[in-house]
Amino acid sequence: MKLEISMKEIQLIMAQADQLYSMQEIDHALTTLANKLTQAFGDDNPVMLCVMNGSVMTTGHLLPKLNFPLELDYIHATRYGEKTVGGDLVWQSQPTIDLTGRTVILLEDIYDQGVTLMALRKYCEEAGAKTVACLALVEKLHDNKVGTVPEFIGMTVPDRYVFGFGMDYKGYWRNAAGIYAVAGS
Repeated sequence: MKLEISMKEIQLIMAQADQLYSMQEIDHALTTLANKLTQAFGDDNPVMLCVMNGSVMTTGHLLPKLNFPLELDYIHATRYGEKTVGGDLVWQSQPTIDLTGRTVILLEDIYDQGVTLMALRKYCEEAGAKTVACLALVEKLHDNKVGTVPEFIGMTVPDRYVFGFGMDYKGYWRNAAGIYAVAGS
């Protein structure tokens, strides 16, 4: 069910938002992450799995910084949809590349509670992956986490509602150049 939201509300969210990270800061974090991935997996012929939809921006900006052969696919499971609070996990798409015996790197936009990430790791392990690692562009700082912390984290954000650079506010502002927090959140 599509949430009813006015364009006025969407514009107001951005106008009042607090910018947490600029594109320059994001690019620096992605360069650092790329260097770490290269050291850890540059010789492994990894499969990179873009976790849809939020990680499209992270994946698109990260891949050109990786100077080693890799395969790319995507996986789509969500607890949010266009809602602002997580619910039950809904699978929408699984990778087409055979993960058996492969090093798999899950590319996530945000590590929040870890419920989705835990399910994605389990899926990859059950699909026969030799190694499963996760990269999250940002980690939300709070104490309500489950499962394993991502091996690679680019930046941290406070426990606020964040959007931009792939992360959305009710389906909008994934395209925002930077990472923002909703005012008052």
